[in-house]
Amino acid sequence: MTESLKPLIVDLCSQNVAFFTGPADSPRSINNDDDAISSAIACLPSLTLLLAQYDGFLVACYSRHPLVWQLRDRTNKPVIGIFESSITTALHLLRPGGEKFGIVSTGLVWESLLSVGVNEAFGVDGGSSIAHFAGVETTGLNATDLHDSPVEEVRGRMMDATKRLLGRGAKVICLGCAGMAGMGRIVRDACVQELGEEQGPKVRIVDGIKSGLVVLDGLVQLV
Repeated sequence: MTESLKPLIVDLCSQNVAFFTGPADSPRSINNDDDAISSAIACLPSLTLLLAQYDGFLVACYSRHPLVWQLRDRTNKPVIGIFESSITTALHLLRPGGEKFGIVSTGLVWESLLSVGVNEAFGVDGGSSIAHFAGVETTGLNATDLHDSPVEEVRGRMMDATKRLLGRGAKVICLGCAGMAGMGRIVRDACVQELGEEQGPKVRIVDGIKSGLVVLDGLVQLV
């Protein structure tokens, strides 16, 4: 998965970018909160040793990943996650008139986990909802399935999830998995198929990896 990301972001950042892949004892795919915790436990010791060498850090997992907070506790340098960067970017892209953003993600468990995560990120308690959030729709595939499953199956599931999200009023759609990086074309095709040639291209699509790198690059230059 790391190798598949490199060509997508080579021209996005003014800084030199280094990549870190989880060690052998980290989960192959992060499919729930327990996997995220296991991932943080496996990665934190090695990443702590690298804090002095780099100017900023992007945690490329679409979740409220513990590494974001753990690394922030250990450095004053910018540390962000692709989940947080993508939803804040989505808010900037909403037009006046009550537009909403939504998330297309992988397994069913993420519908609740990411919905809670959006509330937490914006400081909203569990009994409330965010007016500009259309919710989460999922494909039933995990992160590794996105690259290992037949192309047409991945395409079909992503298009179906996108259409359900459009049905909930989403005008900005976040790709809710690092494994979806570079798959915005599939979401765009679903938008055109569902909304037509005039309205489909107007939907904005946020790639979490790309938005994360752009936001991190800006923060590094600011601080």
